[in-house]
Amino acid sequence: MFPNINLHNLHAVVVLAEELNFTRAADRLRISQPALSRKIKELEKEHRFRLFTRDKGRPVELTDAGRTFVEEARVALRHAERAVHLARAAYDGSDSVLTIGHSLDANHDWISTMLAIRLPLYPRLRIRLVTQFAMESVQSVLVGELDLALVTAPPHDAQITSVPFAPAPLYAALPEIHPAAHKECLVLQDLAKDEWILFAKRVHPPVHEAIMEAARRESIVPKHAHDIITAQQAVDLVWERVGVAIFTEPTARSFHPDGVVVKPLSDSSLRFETSVIMRGGDESKLVNEFVRAFLRKYTHQRFQGKQLELSLSA
Repeated sequence: MFPNINLHNLHAVVVLAEELNFTRAADRLRISQPALSRKIKELEKEHRFRLFTRDKGRPVELTDAGRTFVEEARVALRHAERAVHLARAAYDGSDSVLTIGHSLDANHDWISTMLAIRLPLYPRLRIRLVTQFAMESVQSVLVGELDLALVTAPPHDAQITSVPFAPAPLYAALPEIHPAAHKECLVLQDLAKDEWILFAKRVHPPVHEAIMEAARRESIVPKHAHDIITAQQAVDLVWERVGVAIFTEPTARSFHPDGVVVKPLSDSSLRFETSVIMRGGDESKLVNEFVRAFLRKYTHQRFQGKQLELSLSA
């Protein structure tokens, strides 16, 4: 017999696990704080384990059981969402659906290229895009929730086929009055005395770890100011004079306000590749045809762009 857990309750637990604060979680869920507390208490009582510790005067924390529950709840919610989208596609008459993951800061050109792909053998192909953190996309590919994903610095894993297609160097955003703002390229030592604004570790674990490792090599102890999720958040905080930011390549649509400059970092250990990833050994003809079409089309567009740049500079 299946346990009596509805998706609304699963979502409530996941949101509370992300916020670890009943007031903020209730605001996100658009319910009252007492209603959220009742949901959690009823769930815990029915299944006879505690999800959260919430002692008076102490911050809310996940229990060991809670951490396991939340991890599986996220998977269940993604499967439910996928089921609805696949059913909707079938109802609308689409022959096939490709579910593709990408990060919050994915280059708009990559997405446009994917959406423009037409495969003669799949005339009614439907693309479904899912925005996730990098490691979430990797996990979703592994468990079959995504057919493929665009991931910067994917992990080395025998279960993943990874094909790099675009460089992903790191950049720093700093106030134009910063002593190093005039330099063409920066090194971490230029930022050693500043407070750093970085992607949260869960957003890009390999990138975050590479930055911290490079800092250790340079005997820099970062003054960690803020964790951010998007490059735009980073630039906004730099504009507010909170610190300097380090992030992956800003897209053409990023807004750089007056007073903020963006410079590349020259450290070779802080250069990455964005790759198309899919499950290792995936024999799906649709997935393989689509990936090949994307790589051909995107590589061609990049070549044309470089030729245009050369002609304009001549």
